[in-house]
Order: sequence, then structure tokens, then C-alpha cells
Amino acid sequence: MSRYRGPRFKKIRRLGALPGLTNKRPRSKPRNDLKNQTCSGKRSQYCIRLEEKQKLRFHYGLTERQLLRYVHIARKAKGPMGQVLLQLLEMRLDNILFRLGMAPTLPGARQLVNHRHILVNGWIVDIPSYRCVPGDLIAITDKQKSKALLNSTYHEKVPNHLTIDLFQYKGLVNKIIDSKCIGLKINAFLVAEYYSS
Repeated sequence: MSRYRGPRFKKIRRLGALPGLTNKRPRSKPRNDLKNQTCSGKRSQYCIRLEEKQKLRFHYGLTERQLLRYVHIARKAKGPMGQVLLQLLEMRLDNILFRLGMAPTLPGARQLVNHRHILVNGWIVDIPSYRCVPGDLIAITDKQKSKALLNSTYHEKVPNHLTIDLFQYKGLVNKIIDSKCIGLKINAFLVAEYYSS
């Protein structure tokens, strides 16, 4: 596959905090004031939009083609395209597992799904991009219960659109996430502008 497998701290230093990419923290602080500046010190509007798009892409671990497919779906839906795009990405199965705390990172959640350790409504699902809907019950198979309990300490607060039962190793999707509750600091309007130009 064409996923990014390079140094993760390099992307964090360039784009800022990406909590889904890794749970480790870099020793040096991100260069938010110095990132991608030209010799004159000004960044173009295209550069700013591209950074927001790259932030979205690297946080969720998507290829360019996958992100473009989500953009086409978001354009057809009702509502602002940027917010609908973020809602689509947040309702992916691998992201739901990460938000529930069943995996320390999004690549870890993707691996759990690929290795067939996740049940959705009692059925094994091995597709990380599976789109969850409100009312889905997400459970972990017996082999991975001890690991899930250990990994659940990575997130102290579960978003309000999800409910977790640590003793039964299950999570429930209550509703579609509100775009204000997304943990990633991103301007969805700039991403929509990037794809409209």
C-alpha cells in the first residue's frame, strides 16, 4: 500500500500536533512560527490550504485517492463540505476504536481491524474504513481483551458521541459526531477551499 511509513516526528514538527499519528511526544517543540516559510517570510494562501489538507491526511492515515473519494461524498451531502468531510472521517471504524481508547494510535487501531480482532454488531469486520452508524456496537474479540484494557488508559475522556463499557470491552456509537468535538485542530473550510480550486 502507499501509506506514509516515514519518520512521524518529521510530520509532527512540520504540521503541528497529530494525536492519531503517534502517542510519543517529540523532544523539541513544533516550529509553528517558522514552518514552510519562504525567503520573504510570507506564505501563500495555497500553502496554508495545502498544510491543512496534509494535516487531515496524515492524521487519519489516508492516501490522496482515499481523501479525494471522501471529498466527493462530502460534496454530494447536505451541509458545509468541510464539516461533512470531518464527520465522515470521524465515523470510520479505525478512528472510532482510537477515540474509544481501544488502541493507542490510528495505525494501531487499523492493525487491530486488519487482524480481525474487532466485532461490529456481532460480525467480524476487517475493513478499517468501514463507516459506522449510530447504534453500532463495537466489541473486541476474546484474544485481545487484555490488550484493550491496557490501551484504554491512553484516553481519559471519551467523546460524547461514544459510550464505552470497560468491563465488557464494548463501545457504542450514540450519534454522529458534532464537528466542534473533533480533537484535531483543523480548519475544515480551508480544506474545502483547497479542493474547490
